[in-house]
Parts: sequence; structure tokens; C-alpha cells
Amino acid sequence: MEILEIANKIKQKGGKLYLVGGALRDELLKRKVHDKDYCVVGLNEEEWEELFPEAHKRGKFFGVYDIEATEFALARKEKKKGIGHTQFAITTGKEITIEEDLARRDITINAMAKEIETGKILDPYNGKQDIEKKIIRATSEAFCEDPLRVYRVARFAAMLDFTVEENTITMMKELKQELITLSAERVFDEFRKALSTDKPSIFFEVLKKADVLDIHFKEIYDLIGSTQPEKYHPEGDSFAHTMMVVDKSAQITNNLEIRFSALVHDLGKGITPKEMLPHHYGHDKSGVLLVANFGKRLKMPEIWIKCGKTAAKEHMLGGIFSKMTAPKQVDFLERVSKSKLGLDGMKIVVLCDKWRGRQMPQDITFDKIGKECFSKINGKYIEEKYHIKNTKKVGELLRKERIEWIKENNRNIIS
Repeated sequence: MEILEIANKIKQKGGKLYLVGGALRDELLKRKVHDKDYCVVGLNEEEWEELFPEAHKRGKFFGVYDIEATEFALARKEKKKGIGHTQFAITTGKEITIEEDLARRDITINAMAKEIETGKILDPYNGKQDIEKKIIRATSEAFCEDPLRVYRVARFAAMLDFTVEENTITMMKELKQELITLSAERVFDEFRKALSTDKPSIFFEVLKKADVLDIHFKEIYDLIGSTQPEKYHPEGDSFAHTMMVVDKSAQITNNLEIRFSALVHDLGKGITPKEMLPHHYGHDKSGVLLVANFGKRLKMPEIWIKCGKTAAKEHMLGGIFSKMTAPKQVDFLERVSKSKLGLDGMKIVVLCDKWRGRQMPQDITFDKIGKECFSKINGKYIEEKYHIKNTKKVGELLRKERIEWIKENNRNIIS
């Protein structure tokens, strides 16, 4: 059924249909619109269900329906009744206006509506103006009723590369203690979306500014003030370095496991004893447990955790690969190639870790060396050369032959 046909049926019944939320925001921003959400004003549930018996109702109390995978919500008001993200009393009814419905929304750029019949835009909170100024601003003091909005604001800032208005930052700070009521799944969902943006660092920078980074992202927070040798890290402390690395990874790959690996590769620097600074001896090993704890606490996919642990443990060796002995090079290549991160993923992490200024490092070639070596020196090669099939013996000879191949060939392979 076409949307104009639905709007006309609603009008004949005395109601109105509006496009609302992110779809209208993205339309005004000239961004690709993925899911369109609509708000129905002037009808109650009985009238709606009579008009559209094919609509599928979500849940029992929310007045939200799906028609052919498109969401329609009856206009509603909310009233906070307790602590947390889900503690709201929701009221729907034909007397609720579009202005009242928009008032409950989190930020001004999400609190606009477009009348389907006429194309007229209702903008009671100046969302269009904030889009033009690239500002994220809380719609009203009701922002403080939902702690999840703290992470939504940070995520929208990263997605749109917008600045968060100061009063909104203050309201985010006021919600700090209530953030602990959020489920790991909710927090991870916002984190995952932020990691999918072109500049994931903005998500963490906003949370840092609002002084809430330590609640769910303690390992990232601990990098703040963890100084590094200025000779190798002119960008600043370990937090600044990590933000640079994760943004560089976003320029290279859309793979979220690799972006996450770039984010967590240096977590071990966050627990370096102060007396050791600016050096971070052993941070590669200490970072492995921190990655595991971080991932498990937010219930991240197991593959993310495995990739992150490999990045933390191996990134230092990847950066000095050309200076290692051939036996250590072979051992490194075999470990990484068998990991979930793989040689390609590890190369991206190391590239971003070593990237300074505008020039991408040209000396990171271990991935090509490993792939060529493994393609030529494999089990079949050993069996044919030595005429054996003993598994243990094949493994010993495989390592020996790969070491010899590396000695002879790795200087000839360039990126």
C-alpha cells in the first residue's frame, strides 16, 4: 500500500499522518534514508485497527504497528515512573497532538515532523536551524528522563560530525549515576553504531567531555593522561593516540572487528604504573586481559574479543617485523594467520598504529611475506620434498623450511 493511500485513509477517519524522527532528519541532511517511521495523530487504537486490520501490533502497550515492514506509531506521551531506560508510563489517544508527541523526543534534530499530504514541516524546537549549525541539542529538560540518551547523543555526534551544545553536555553529566541501570546489550548497540561511523573518536570525546566515559568504557577512560614518548607519539597521551588509530582504521575498512581491534590495541597502556611513564613496557601482554574483560562486560560478539586480544598481543611485533629474526618472524606469521584477525586485519591495525601525518607507512609488508611464504611452503611441499606423511615431522620441517624461505625472500617483497 502506498504511503499517500494510507495517509488519505487516515484523513478520512479524522486523523493525520506524519513522517518523523531520523528519516526526516536524514532527508533534510540529504543522507540516505533507511527506515521511515510515521506518527499517526487523531486516531485511537480501535479506529486504527479497524482501518488497517492487516497491521501487526508490536507488544501490548505501545500503540506501534508494522505495515509491510514500515513502522506506524500512534501519537503518545510518556511520563517517567522510576529509574532507568524502561521505566515510563506511556499514554496514547486521539486527543494527543503531534507537538506533544515531538516533545518527548530526545534531541531537536529528531523532533521534527512532515505532514504527508502537504509536505509541510513542523519544527517546534528549531531542529532545522540546529542541522544548519551542526549542533546536537536536547529537546527539553525531559532529556534527563532516559539515561540511554547519553550514548545516543554521543553516537549521533559521531555519525553526523556535529558538536554537542553545552547545556546538553550538562544534562548528560547529570545522568551519570543512572547509566549503570542500562543493560549491556543497549550500551553495546550504541557503541557498535558509533564504531560504524566515519569518525568513531567523536563518540568517546563527547563522553569524555560529559565526564561519563568511565561508566561503561573504563578501559578507554584509563588511557587519558597515560603519557607516551613524545618522539614516537607527538599526538599526545594514549587516549589521543587511540582516538587517532580508530579513526584511521575507519578510513581503511568497514569491518567492525578490525575497527574494534584498532580501538583496543593499546588498552594495556591504561594500567602502566605511573613511575614507568612515559614508557609502557609489557603493555601488549597486559592488554589482552583488559580486552577480554571489556568485551565480556558489554556482551560483545566472541569474534570481536578474539580479534581484539590478538591485536593487543601482537601489534608491537607487527610494527618491528622487519627487525625480528627469521624464526620469530615465522612464529609471528603463523600465530596471526591462524587467528580470527588474520594477517590482513593485523596489517590494518599496525598501519594505523604507526600512521603519522598524511603519509601511510610503506614498510608494513608482513602480510604479503606471510601469504607468499605459506602458499609456497605448505604441507604438500614438505610431503613431496621429503616423501613423508608423519604429522609431527611435517610440522617440524615446515617451520624449518619457512624460516629458510623467509631468510632468502622477505627482503625482495615490497608493499
